[in-house]
Amino acid sequence: MPEVVLTILVVAVLLALVSLVLPLADRLGLPYTTLLAALGVGLGTLAIGLGNLSGLGPLGDLLAGVTQFGLSADAFLYLFLPPLLFTAGLTIDVRLLFDELAAVLLLAVIAVAVATAAVGYALASVTAVPLVVCLLLGAIIATTDPAAVISIFRDLGAPRRLTTLVAGESLFNDAAAIAIFTLLLTALTNAESFSVGTAIVIFAVDFAGGLAVGFALSYLACGLLHRLRNTPVAEISVTVSLAYLTYILGEAYLGVSGVVAVVAAALTFVVYGRPRLRAGTWEPLVQIWQQLEFWANSLIFVLAAILAARIIPEIDVADLSLLLVLVVAALAARALVLYGLLPLLWTAGLTDRMNQRYRAVILWGGLRGAVTMVLALSVSQNPIVPLTMQQFVAVLAIGFVLFTLFVNAPSLRPLLRLLRLDRLSPTEIALRDRAMALSRATVREQITKTGRDYGFEPELADRLLPEEPEDSGKAGDPEAPIGADLSPDRRLNVGLVTLANRERELYLEHLGSGTISRDMVALRVAVADRIIDRVKAAGIEGYKDSARQEIGLPRSFRVALWLHQRLGWAAPLAQRIADRFEGLLVAELAIRELIRFNRRAVWPLLGAETGETLDDLIRARLRIVQDALAAIELQFSSFAEALRSQYLARAGLRFEDAQYQRMLEESLISREVFNDLQSRLEERRIAIERQPPLDLGRGLAEMIRRVKVFEALDDAVVLHIARMLTPRLVMPGERIVKRGDHGSAMYFIASGEVEVRLGERRIKLEPGDFFGEMALLSNKPRNADVAALTYCHLLALDARDFRRLLRNDAAVRESIESIADARRQERDALDGT
Repeated sequence: MPEVVLTILVVAVLLALVSLVLPLADRLGLPYTTLLAALGVGLGTLAIGLGNLSGLGPLGDLLAGVTQFGLSADAFLYLFLPPLLFTAGLTIDVRLLFDELAAVLLLAVIAVAVATAAVGYALASVTAVPLVVCLLLGAIIATTDPAAVISIFRDLGAPRRLTTLVAGESLFNDAAAIAIFTLLLTALTNAESFSVGTAIVIFAVDFAGGLAVGFALSYLACGLLHRLRNTPVAEISVTVSLAYLTYILGEAYLGVSGVVAVVAAALTFVVYGRPRLRAGTWEPLVQIWQQLEFWANSLIFVLAAILAARIIPEIDVADLSLLLVLVVAALAARALVLYGLLPLLWTAGLTDRMNQRYRAVILWGGLRGAVTMVLALSVSQNPIVPLTMQQFVAVLAIGFVLFTLFVNAPSLRPLLRLLRLDRLSPTEIALRDRAMALSRATVREQITKTGRDYGFEPELADRLLPEEPEDSGKAGDPEAPIGADLSPDRRLNVGLVTLANRERELYLEHLGSGTISRDMVALRVAVADRIIDRVKAAGIEGYKDSARQEIGLPRSFRVALWLHQRLGWAAPLAQRIADRFEGLLVAELAIRELIRFNRRAVWPLLGAETGETLDDLIRARLRIVQDALAAIELQFSSFAEALRSQYLARAGLRFEDAQYQRMLEESLISREVFNDLQSRLEERRIAIERQPPLDLGRGLAEMIRRVKVFEALDDAVVLHIARMLTPRLVMPGERIVKRGDHGSAMYFIASGEVEVRLGERRIKLEPGDFFGEMALLSNKPRNADVAALTYCHLLALDARDFRRLLRNDAAVRESIESIADARRQERDALDGT
């Protein structure tokens, strides 16, 4: 049989077999990779046991083709790695990933280094194999497959932050491990020109170069999407081309890490490409990539397990002893990261605390997967590597993978039961009861109405409802508060999680109706997810922290503001303001709906006391968001008005686009008419997307002129001062100015209220007022304390900018000197009396 036909036959049969494995894995409660490995070992053992396969017809051809599958080591890497890595990057929540980026990078890179060193030195101490080979093996087994652990976390309802941390660690873990693997393989095959210093430089260049190449190629691909808006098949094809071209160009032509490049390309595409896709394209795109990943993952496991079947008979007691050393070293390295490094991270404030039980699950659930298999196969088929070293790496790497699949994986769920992670918490039981109460009340109403419409007896509705479970508490009574046996704090947490989940649904509903862009929905859903995680971790304080974080000024905003102030570069600041303004508008819309939802659905179920507290929290959050909007409108009134118009115009275009799509699907218009309408729509979309000019608000100019020093300045100078202002957010009770301190800035109040404390005297200042100018004028210490009464958005004029203004503007300097003279005369007059 021709080799190409035999290869196609093998792939077709293996895909059919692995498809049957999925439902079996679900039924047995095992990761499907465990059964894939068992399938591969079984096929390999069968082929070896039968011996002569030539007389078995198609079965013999199949077994022969399986055991002699014609793919080289390079083919495995170039064919299978891109879909594995690109899919992982596409399916991770990038915004939540960036929230945990410091922790993810530290855990991924350091964890790989720790695992490589621990395994390498442990094996080198008990065998005569060179250290570089032992380290190479350590890098191979350092790549983790988080799929099984993440699926369990999702079943348990673990915080999204935790699953994001594990998935992100694995994503960068693969990139770092393969980069180290490549360096060590170079050291093994070209030892004379290798040194530690050279390795570090090469690693840094490979990693940074991979990031740059991945970002650049993905950004170019995102630009192509603009011309392919109405051809989803072409949009999806671009991503397939992007993944493979990025890997090939990076690895084979540019001399950088192709793995890092693919990861960077996927993350860049999520951020910049997803908003540019035609509505409805993202979901099928992800599904296609998940299908490609499934094929690649499945074939790697089966083929590697078939190779393992040939190796297993050759394993002796010495190999088993080395495998035991490998297992202990790998577990010890992972424990060091989880119990030694991770606490240092949350002590430094780089990540939140992680539950001890979750860490135990992550420790034992460090399964190894397809990437480890690919790297092991690439070494075992590398002719430059000596045969004994090939055997050493292949036996131990594949043996370790099989250990994690046949020992760790089946014992994960018993471990969860032992740690009592398989049980619902009181809060989760209350949430379940609430869901049942809402559902039963709705079903009762619908069944009663249907029966009335058809003339049935009303009593039928009661008989048609399902019986209540014994542990449902008051789930069947929608009028009674659920979880009455819970503490007030518990009920409050239930309400906050319920509201956050409803907020998440609201954003998705608005996406479906076209009132919010897909990119903004992704941002707001990430906010809702953070609220859920923080409420689970810290209750009401977590909710308040989330509200403060929601309106905080990110570092990118401050950088854009600095560029505008110092270099006059307005474009980055305009984009940051536009994003912030739209996000706050969407948040205001959702919070108003949450107030109504709380009254309608949550209040009756959790009781009046809890409902009132929730109402107060939501309304306080609404005021914070409205104050933040007011601050933007004060500082950039015309710009904010233009953004409102732009926001409505975008929503109108989305509505219109949806109408045309519906008309096309219903054959009301032809494809030619549809294309013409889309072309006209695109012209209007381009016009709408033009950034409005960034200007200053009239209210801000009036605030500046109210300062006596600035009242006579012309418009150009006022504009210059306004550009120097830096926004600052302060919390209720926070002291802004301390008596006796050196004056470092003066402040304008954009929103909120502050209190000036002069001994026993109290003066309240409101939006439009200012304070702190006296210390700058007199160059003396502060003479009063100033504290925030509410959330306040302030605009600060730094003392250095103030003094620079005096040096450069004679009118301001003369005004200050006259004020100083008047105060000096007033003081002298008081002294004379």
